[in-house]
Amino acid sequence: MRKITVALLSAAYLCLALTGALLLWRSGGGWGAGVAGLMGGLGLAFALHNLVERNIERARLDSDIGAVREAHLIIVDQIEQMQIRLNTLTETVHDDVERRSEELTGEMRMLEDLVQRMSETLEERLKAAGGMGLSPHQEHQTAALLDTVRQALADNRVDLYLQPVVSLPQRRTVFYESFSRLRDETGRIMMPAEYLQVTEREGLVSAIDNLLLFRCVQIVRRLAKQDRKVGIFCNIALGSLGDETFFPQFLEFLSENKDMSGALIFELGQAAFKQRGSVEARNMAKLADLGFRFSLDKVTDLELDFQDLARADVKFLKIGADLLLAQLLDVEGRQALKSLRDIQASDFAGFTRRYGVEVIAEKVETERQVVDVLELDIGYGQGHLFGEPRAIKEQVLAEADPPADFMRSTMRRRASGW
Repeated sequence: MRKITVALLSAAYLCLALTGALLLWRSGGGWGAGVAGLMGGLGLAFALHNLVERNIERARLDSDIGAVREAHLIIVDQIEQMQIRLNTLTETVHDDVERRSEELTGEMRMLEDLVQRMSETLEERLKAAGGMGLSPHQEHQTAALLDTVRQALADNRVDLYLQPVVSLPQRRTVFYESFSRLRDETGRIMMPAEYLQVTEREGLVSAIDNLLLFRCVQIVRRLAKQDRKVGIFCNIALGSLGDETFFPQFLEFLSENKDMSGALIFELGQAAFKQRGSVEARNMAKLADLGFRFSLDKVTDLELDFQDLARADVKFLKIGADLLLAQLLDVEGRQALKSLRDIQASDFAGFTRRYGVEVIAEKVETERQVVDVLELDIGYGQGHLFGEPRAIKEQVLAEADPPADFMRSTMRRRASGW
């Protein structure tokens, strides 16, 4: 653009000079005067050109400086906005850190109390092992197994496994059931059959279940962040519901996190449910008041009091597929269940829904069982056919762990006599 402007100006100056020279020549001055006029005109023209060019250059420079100033003001404004955002983010992070610190402190208080009581229980059991009527070899094996379990808990070698619970017939995962697995000092996974009998006799199942509860809460939080609309069934020991020290702290923790009530379902065995007393029933009601639901598993008898289940806010009933199908019988040309002969077998799930209870057929292993379960109008299934229990990845599980060495240091502090 600038080159075009210069060319046009030069042409204009040349035209003016030629015009002046022609006028001088025609006025009688001759060629000498014409040439002198032409040279003078050109000189004057170029002088004017330099002046105009400097003015143009100055105007362009002023325009550039104005643009730079405007850009500078924009950058300053953006920096100020960024500073405001950074300050807001810093405050948000600080508030979040304080909130998480308070949550972690609450969890640590409960874990410390749990480990302390578990420690005392183990110590009492180990001291009493000699009076159980066991042979020296059995006594040694029991003590060694208990010590392995105790060390696995102290070193936080408790893994979380999840198994899908699917909707039928779509087979879409809508829930998970959680399981705990212990590892010994070599890293070998200890199946429940190895230690369950001893830990039940020694009262340690509740300790393992309680640690599992904390893991489930953390996994629910993670799933909620991912906007995963699934729930987790988590076992809760009857002893935990009746523990006057542990339960109030646990209830307080859940009160502060009742937003996860729709995703965390507490599970009791049928036998434990029948054995609950007034304290346990009252504490279940407190959890229900926060919006948490309950499930019954390990069902061995279908002669259930569904009104009692409804009063206790039991919303799910897990029944083994084999048990369900073994209950089928022909009554006057129609299929019924041995325990509920007055209704058709296909109406069983609808009957339970009238009490707000959904039936889940568990331990489904074959496609034939799926067909039979669907004929009973059961809406959910669980079993190896739909997916085996799988361990949560270590990096995910680490987020649900207490701080490093907490369990170990607490065990050493509370059980220094071991």
